[in-house]
Amino acid sequence: MNWKKSPTGVKHGLSKWIRDEGSLTELIRSKCKNFGVRHVDNRFGRVHGDEFWKMGEKREEWAWVREVFLCCGEMPVVFAHSVAARRSLKGSWRHLRFLGQNSLGSAFLSRPKVRREAFEFLHMRKHHPLYRKACRFMKHPPESLWARRSLFILGKNSILVTEVFLPQILELA
Repeated sequence: MNWKKSPTGVKHGLSKWIRDEGSLTELIRSKCKNFGVRHVDNRFGRVHGDEFWKMGEKREEWAWVREVFLCCGEMPVVFAHSVAARRSLKGSWRHLRFLGQNSLGSAFLSRPKVRREAFEFLHMRKHHPLYRKACRFMKHPPESLWARRSLFILGKNSILVTEVFLPQILELA
């Protein structure tokens, strides 16, 4: 996949969301009275083809995969997909498998030793596996979605977090 350093071509309304470098959870909370995290999946599995090289992992290695929707009330506005190598689930990050309805981003950004690498952006089309997962509950999915991802690093451990922006994000003022 062609992840880019800049979201060239992103529409104006989405730009403020996708370019924001703070906690996406906190930004959504600031625009939504009833923020929630809807848990979708927590499991060991293989990483997607465009993820393993970014994480410095071998394609055949298993990783912890967590998927949630960030919601305003009952309305999903972001699909979040996080991947952590098995070795990253030790020490300071051993609790990651048990976050439940809590968001990863807010947990990471509140820890001073966690470093976030620069975002990468993708104008995601229907063939991408995360597009299909993000749109699984939509009656009329759009032709494409924008996504961003970044690595969170603590010592030698990293977690790749991908956030797929759903059209409903534009309904938040």
